[in-house]
Amino acid sequence: MTKSELVDKIAAKAAITKAAAEKALNAFTSSVTDALKKGNKVTLVGFGTFSTTKRAARKGRNPQTGKEIKIKASTAPKFKAGKSLKDSVNK
Repeated sequence: MTKSELVDKIAAKAAITKAAAEKALNAFTSSVTDALKKGNKVTLVGFGTFSTTKRAARKGRNPQTGKEIKIKASTAPKFKAGKSLKDSVNK
């Protein structure tokens, strides 16, 4: 599903305009991003939890040349699905 398809679904289910649905979706993604940047978790009970995890610096290989490269330490976003979401997907 693309962002525009998601906006269409939100607009239809909430009986709002597509413009309002897009504003709401953008506000949601922006708010989650801001919280994760600050190191906070975002928990939507029943749906899931957005969080971050630290990745240590490590060595890797360039697949084209086989040359060893250094990969910097980074912070990666993570999503863990909640029980209700898992159950509804597995029915």
